[in-house]
Amino acid sequence: MTIASQTPRQALRGATRAAPPTASTGDRPPARRRTSLTRNRWGYAYVAPFFLLFAAFSLYPFLYTAWISLHKTSLSNIDGGTWVGLDNYRNLLQSEFFWNAARNTLTIGVLATVPQLCMALGLAHLLNYKIRNRTFFRTVMLMPYATSIAAATLVFAQLFGRDYGLINTVLQAFGMDRIDWEAGTLSSQVAIAAIVTWRWTGYNALIYLAAMQSIPGELYEAAEIDGANKWKQFLHVTIPSLRPTILFTVVVSTIGAVQLFGEPLLFAGNGTTSGGSSGQYQTLGLLMYQQGWSNFHIGQAATTAWAMFMIILLVVGVNAVIGRLRNRADR
Repeated sequence: MTIASQTPRQALRGATRAAPPTASTGDRPPARRRTSLTRNRWGYAYVAPFFLLFAAFSLYPFLYTAWISLHKTSLSNIDGGTWVGLDNYRNLLQSEFFWNAARNTLTIGVLATVPQLCMALGLAHLLNYKIRNRTFFRTVMLMPYATSIAAATLVFAQLFGRDYGLINTVLQAFGMDRIDWEAGTLSSQVAIAAIVTWRWTGYNALIYLAAMQSIPGELYEAAEIDGANKWKQFLHVTIPSLRPTILFTVVVSTIGAVQLFGEPLLFAGNGTTSGGSSGQYQTLGLLMYQQGWSNFHIGQAATTAWAMFMIILLVVGVNAVIGRLRNRADR
């Protein structure tokens, strides 16, 4: 049969049979596949320095600390330690110094975190309005965070001084007795919490401010049409919209509270790691340093470090569960 005598349907059927099969993704030419692999290798090469640094300075010390915590060893002879298994953890849980440091860490953390985040939320709400020199006030709020821990702690140690401190002078002017801030348990913890609050309030305020500026303006317009004043808009529009950000700042502040070290170390002014005459403000960070670098029991120090890590995991897990429950309740 000639081409001219074929019907259109027969011609189409013959063209379909004669057409070569379409190349699939897996049947790409070797040159194209080599180009793709070369491009991927370049990508891996670009990100490799990060993973190398992470493995050398984060992952390896993390795993090595866990290994050291299972040995009884000293700082002068780390590799010559004796395997003791979980004995260091049992001794830590039976140590009154650990529980004292844990209580102090919890108290200082609460005294610093709750007022800090509340004030940061209020400052962010004020700066969210259109006021003059907003950029200047935002910069001023971030200055305490940029100040070194040593400088801030030394200044506050002078402010909370027993004999010539400014705060005791003000209290005495109002007819109150002077307070020995360092000697008392609650007073020393309040003083340290004041340092932490001063340094981190502005930082958290800027985080809240950035989150507030991402809230759609239509929500405030709808609330205003419904008759809600500024305070009700703050409670029913701003706060619910900031829940993920608030949860984030709570987790970060809690991690910082568990790792608190510089402020209680420098508050006494003599560089001791005991946290006061009776350990009234010794934190877990100070206890870990005292065990490893003052008493040279590096195995116990590694055990304390891992206990701090487990506490952080517990707090983060609890906050994650609370966040999920709230999201389900909102749905």
